Amino acid sequence: MAGFENRFTAFAHLPMTAPMAAADELERTVKEYNFRGVMIRGLTQDRFLDQPEFAPIFERAEKLAVPIYLHPGLPPKGIADIYYSGLPNHSGMAEALACYGWGWHSETALHVLRLLYSGIFDRYPKLKLVIGHMGEMLPMMMARSERAFKPGNGGANQRTLADTFHQQVHITTSGFFTQPPLRIALDTFGIDNIMFSIDYPFSTNEMGIEFLNAIELSDEHVAKIAHGNADKLLKLRI
Repeated sequence: MAGFENRFTAFAHLPMTAPMAAADELERTVKEYNFRGVMIRGLTQDRFLDQPEFAPIFERAEKLAVPIYLHPGLPPKGIADIYYSGLPNHSGMAEALACYGWGWHSETALHVLRLLYSGIFDRYPKLKLVIGHMGEMLPMMMARSERAFKPGNGGANQRTLADTFHQQVHITTSGFFTQPPLRIALDTFGIDNIMFSIDYPFSTNEMGIEFLNAIELSDEHVAKIAHGNADKLLKLRI
């Protein structure tokens, strides 16, 4: 916005069905408008990002040194028909179950694990990924998944899950505004990988501020969560 360049910035929205054009659009928005990354919403034509056709997007994001924010999207029809239909009084997808109550988060966690297992993080070691909702269930599963995805256990990943996530994956609070999820996120992802964000309309801004004010950490650590980590990752000018 003219006159407020230091107050507002954005993530790009890309034509994901044409990956090379998407990579070019990401570069255009970063270089012309100083966008700070890209937000990708779920699957593209029922395909996860570990598929080879999406390589140009990863290559360009790494080259430009901007993160990819992987946000949940609507489940594919086949998944919705099997997992989220046939419930009493619901002829179609049960939105709360399929989206914001469970399905969004489990699918995004699966997406990140696929990127790990397929070796995407090792292929693009400077790539930064952002996921929301206090880590999309991954902090709770970290120890178990760490054992399952050890290098040499069948996947293409050359590093452990914990090392990879600490080096390349950042999480936002987005709507998870109670202290227990934060504590396990701190124990797994660490203080330098957590960024405050709200999740309107699924939670209010006031809930986010109450949560932030209730964090029982040092002022230095609260400042990292509140803005410092985002300042560093997104190269924000304050």
